[in-house]
This record gives sequence, structure tokens and C-alpha cells, in this order.
Amino acid sequence: MLVTSYDAMMVIISVIVAMLASFTALDMAGRVATSSGKAALVWLIGGGFAMGVGIWAMHFIGMLSMTLPMVMSYDASLTAISMLIAIVASIFALWLVCYGELPALRLCGGALVLGSGVVAMHYTGMAALMFVPGIIWDWRWIALSVVIALVASGAALWLAFHLRTGNGRLTLMRIGASVLMGCAIAGMHYTGMAAASFPSHSHSTHMGVNGNWLALLVTVVTIAILGITLLVSMLDARLQARTSLLARSLAEANRELAQLALHDNLTRLPNRILLEDRLEQAISKASRENSQFALMFMDLDGFKAVNDAFGHHVGDNLLIAVSERMAQEVEGHFTLARMGGDEFVLLTEIDHPNDAATIADGLVKAIDRPFAVSRYELVVSLSIGIAVFPGDGADERELMFNADAAMYHTKNNGRNGYNFFQPSMNIQVQSQLQLNNDLWQALEHNELRLFYQPKYCAPCGPILGFEALLRWQHPVRGLLSPDVFLPIAEKTGMIVNIGSWVINEACRQLREWHDSGHPSWTVAVNLSALQFEQNNLVQTVTAALNRHGIPPEQLTLEVTETTAMRDPDESVRILTELTTLGVKASIDDFGTGYSSLLYLKRLPASELKIDRAFVNELESKPEDATILSAIVALAQSLNLKVVAEGVETAEQQAFLTSLGCNTLQGYLLGKPLPPDRIGELPDYVGEEQAAEMQAQPELAASA
Repeated sequence: MLVTSYDAMMVIISVIVAMLASFTALDMAGRVATSSGKAALVWLIGGGFAMGVGIWAMHFIGMLSMTLPMVMSYDASLTAISMLIAIVASIFALWLVCYGELPALRLCGGALVLGSGVVAMHYTGMAALMFVPGIIWDWRWIALSVVIALVASGAALWLAFHLRTGNGRLTLMRIGASVLMGCAIAGMHYTGMAAASFPSHSHSTHMGVNGNWLALLVTVVTIAILGITLLVSMLDARLQARTSLLARSLAEANRELAQLALHDNLTRLPNRILLEDRLEQAISKASRENSQFALMFMDLDGFKAVNDAFGHHVGDNLLIAVSERMAQEVEGHFTLARMGGDEFVLLTEIDHPNDAATIADGLVKAIDRPFAVSRYELVVSLSIGIAVFPGDGADERELMFNADAAMYHTKNNGRNGYNFFQPSMNIQVQSQLQLNNDLWQALEHNELRLFYQPKYCAPCGPILGFEALLRWQHPVRGLLSPDVFLPIAEKTGMIVNIGSWVINEACRQLREWHDSGHPSWTVAVNLSALQFEQNNLVQTVTAALNRHGIPPEQLTLEVTETTAMRDPDESVRILTELTTLGVKASIDDFGTGYSSLLYLKRLPASELKIDRAFVNELESKPEDATILSAIVALAQSLNLKVVAEGVETAEQQAFLTSLGCNTLQGYLLGKPLPPDRIGELPDYVGEEQAAEMQAQPELAASA
């Protein structure tokens, strides 16, 4: 027999190629498993080709590493067939591990097919050797090589299946598995080579090429194929990971957008859009199952006062606390939504209208308990209107409208309770809607009027000026007081345009009085909270003063204490800007809000106006006299004039004068009158009462 030997370097190269082919196989298994459609098919065929070429190259380089005392030649057809067998076996292996499961029976069957393919590839490649008389085989080594091939194939399939996907250590695990698989494949090959013996008189039948150069060519081409395959795989994996990350980010963004689009940003409750969808579903279900549900329209009583007194931040926290307490009180299938502001809607399934009454009563009692918000103990109440399907409406719009009408009925009847809808309630709601529509046209149709209440120098004159008070000369309802329509104007935002008209009209009327011989008269105008917050307030005032030629110091703008304290820093800025023009500022309804003395000192006001509530209750509540004394003393210490409104009796007139009030205003001195009747007012009033007070100072003390 011919003596055979092996080139150690080429043996090492063949083992490295086997390991590289094994790593490619594991990586391709992962790419196929994580792809779908045409992409999975491309990775299956391309990966199988690269893997098969790698396994075949290891076999061919291993054969070239064998040195014999004769020139080696290879049959091109059989060599190509051996490569094809390796590629087909590799494609089969990748396809097999892409199943969701790999039970033992399937693993054994796959190992048999893949192992047979590897054995066939090896011995077909050996048969490609072109020499005579031929190889003498040792069947014991052949049997061992087959066993090694089957075991190695089974292990390779198991590893490929379990290392398809994993955590961050996946690459290290694949490298370790590749080393084991490469050694197993090389072991099978060199075991098969050991089964071959070459007779001593063997000789080649064809001239062969230089084995070293052929080994180098196969090695370079194979490594290039495997490297390119792995590089493309890595780039695709990174692209897929980035795409997956972008897809997750997009999905998360879509979820957030859906959350924002369908839920209230503050309370996280469903908003109007989601409520309408749920209401439509509830109607369909109730109609189909002949069942009932209740729709409750809810509004917080006293929330605006909290918002004005403590600011929007506290108001927002109160709304969150209210929504949480409501949600705790309701059970079963329900939707609690916030419509905006302090309005909420509850949609809940019921078996009987009494169930709705029980739920509403529980909500009213729950909200009636104080709320601890930002170190304050806040108290609000709840007004609820209930509409029951199908009796109180056949569609979403009708149910919402009727529940809203029932809620307003609750508010008009004392608040802090609930009422079921009754058809008669729509009359009142329709009246409010009509009034709202009419108010939009009141300015255009010149229906707004200003009445003027005189302000007298204490105790009895002369007239210093007037406070402009708004009225509406409705074409059908007659003369309406501001408490009828101003809440609507504030809610709809019309108060801004109306307020601008009032400033201009008051200045126009003052110009008439100046021209008619009363150049010392002044006029005071009330500013609403919404108007006070407008960016163009200073421009509006300046334009009115310039248009009618009014000295700025003869216009007084009255701002309520709660409005001024809503955002003290901003109030200081706005009032400073106004007073810089020369306009006077007055703090209205003083004593009813929650002033900070520090900010009160900073406010550039010229006067404080005592709320009529203190004046009206002087006789019934003696402690109010103490409060008034403190207010006047505070104003005097800050160099502010004091205006007392609501003076209706001579005793009040005398007492307020004795305290040091500078200006008096009230029905005792003069009621609000239209401009054409201002001439009826005397320049001095109550001379007899004033003389009596001066003659008997104890009268003031007793009051």
C-alpha cells in the first residue's frame, strides 16, 4: 500500500473552514427563522448554498491535504455532484430547523437525511479521484464515519434550532457551537479518509493540477462566499433590528396618539370622541338585547370659584381628584368621560331606572366630601342630569341633549343633586339656547345699554363720577340685568367683545358729560376675568381714550380681588402697564377673595372697593363692622382710597363715613340710570342725614 501523509497547515485550514461553515449555518438558521415570505426563501436558498459550499470545501481541502507518491487528479463531474449534494443537504437542514417545534422523531429523521447527505458528499468526492486500480476500503472505518456523520448532523440540527434566536449572548453561544460542529465535521471527514487505502502500484489516469494552488483557490473562494454571506446577514440583521426598533417606536407613537386623540390629557379619562363611539355601541347593544342604560351629564358646582381663588394648577389637581373619586364609586360596565372644563359624562348599564338613581346619589355624596388638594381643603358639589335609553332619546344627540337639560334643571333647583329628564325641561334649555343665539347679535343690533350709578364723596356729595353697569335691551324679553346673560357671555367668550364695547361706550358718554359742563366727572368700568387676560387690553383702553379725548386719570378700571389674585405676578404687570398710562385701578369686591398682603402692596391700585355683602349685613352681623374697620385701616396704611358700595340706609351712610370711606355708592344715594336721566340726580343728597350725623357723633358709634 502507498504511504499517505497530511499537510498540517491544510488540515488546520480545513477545520477552520468547517467551523466557519458551521457558524454560517447557525446564523442562516436565525435569518430564515426571523424572516417571512420571499425574504425567508432567499435566505433559505442563499444560506443553504453558502453553508453547502463551506462543508464541501472543508472536505475538498481535507482531500488535498493528503499527500501520495503520485499526482492526484479529480473527476470534474463527480466533484460537482459532491458539492451539489452538500448544498441540497444544507438547504434541507435550514428548512427543517425553521419549524416552530423540533420533536425527537423529526430530529432523528432530519439527522438521518442530513448525515446521509454528508456521507454521500464525502464518498462521492472520494470517488472523484482518478487513478487505477482504485481505493481499498476498510468498512469498519466507513461505519464509524457514518455514525459520526449521523451524530454530528443530529447535534448540528439541535443546536441550530435552539440558537436561532436568543439574548445578547447569542453570538458567543453560536461561536462555541461552531467550534464543536466544525470539529465533528472534520472528525467525520478524516475518519472517512482513514478508511481509504491505496495499492502500491496505483497511478493517476490523468495529469492533475498543483494541489497546493488548488487548495488555496478553494479556500479563498469558500471564505469569500462565507464571509460575504455573513456580512450581508449582519447588515440585514442590523437593518432589521433598526426597522424593528422604528416599528416599535411607531407603534408606541400610534398608541400615544390614539391615547391623546381619545382621552383627556389631564384626567386620562375618555374624551368626547371616545364617548360618542361608546354611546353608539351602547345604543346598538341595548336595541339588540332590549336592555337599558343611563347617560348622566355631570357638572361641578363651585369649581370656578376654586379656580379663580387658588389658580389653575390647584383647579387641575381638583379635577384629577374628582375623576378618581368618581371612578371608585362606579362598578360594572361603564364609561366615565370628561367633556371639558368641569363637565363629566357617565355611561353605565342598568336594569332599572332606580339603579341610575342609586349611582347618582352615591356620586353626589362622594363629591360632597372635602378634597385635600395642595395643602387646601376644597369643597365642591355635583349636579347630575340623567337620561335613560330608550325612553329619553333614540340617538346619541338626543340623549346628550336631554341629559344636559336635566343637569341644568338640577343646577337651577339648588344644585348638589340629580334629576331624571322630563320633557318640560327642554323648554328651559331651549330658552337658554335662544338667549345665547340672540346675544351673538346684540352688539350688531345695538341692543346693549350702559346704565350709570353715581359715586358720591362721603357722606353726601358732590358727585365724583359713575360706575358703568351693563344692561341688555332684548327685543322680546325687555331690559335684562347682567346676571341673566353675562354667564353665557363668559362661557362662550363673547365677554371680550362686549367688554371692549363697554370701555369705548363709557368713554364716549364721559366725553358728552365733559362737554356739557361736568369736566371733573369720572367713570369706572368693570373688567371680566377673561377680558383682563387679553393681550390687547392696553391697546383697547388706549384707543378708546384717544378716540374720545378722555384724560386717562378720569377712567377707572375695576378688577375683582379673585381675578387679581389668580396670577398675582401677571396682574401686577398688566395693572402697572395700565396705570403707567394714567388710568386708575380699583380692586373690586375686596374682602371676598384670598388676597396676599404682599401682592396687595405691589398692586398699583388707587382704591379698594368694599363688597356690598359686608355693608348689607352691618346691622345683623356686628362682626362685619370689625372687618370693615380693618379693611379701611389697611387701605389707609397703603394710601388707597376706599369706596363702599351697597349703601341703602342712612345708618350705613353715617357709619361708613365715620370709618373713613372716601366714596359711597348705593340705592340710598342713587340707583343706576340711563344716560338721559343722569340730569335728575342731585349733586348733593341726604343733607339732613349728614347734619344729624355731624350733630350727634354717637349715632355713628352706635351703628
